[in-house]
Amino acid sequence: MEIRKPNDSEYKKILSLTPQALFEGTLGEAKPSDEKVKQLIEPLLQKGSYYLIATEDHHLIGWILIGASQDPLSEKRYGFIYELFVLEEFRGKGIARKLIETGIEHLKQDGYSEVRLRVYAGNQAMKLYETLGFKHHTIIMSMNV
Repeated sequence: MEIRKPNDSEYKKILSLTPQALFEGTLGEAKPSDEKVKQLIEPLLQKGSYYLIATEDHHLIGWILIGASQDPLSEKRYGFIYELFVLEEFRGKGIARKLIETGIEHLKQDGYSEVRLRVYAGNQAMKLYETLGFKHHTIIMSMNV
């Protein structure tokens, strides 16, 4: 397995699969259109965020989108994992872990001493994040009315 930045055709493949990634990551709550994905992703890329992809035999098997973010209250800047996705047929093989570890290493090299991410309660990925050392930072609670 190789982890690296994507080329143009791989980037297009990521964009085509991102609606599925967001649907799964939000536990079915979000069903973004291709246009909505572009509205979400392009500003991040313009501000310096970037993808790292996992490939096997020149086939895309997963990706992570990393970059900077800032706490609106403290104004502290930190590295952020915006998206993580592994194609279903490649799950359970440690690819997500390797993508996160590589992403964290890149964020360290980019000068960040803290990395954050957002995850939906009930998302199975939360277990992986906890084994890597992520702790609960802010909890958003909701209720139907």
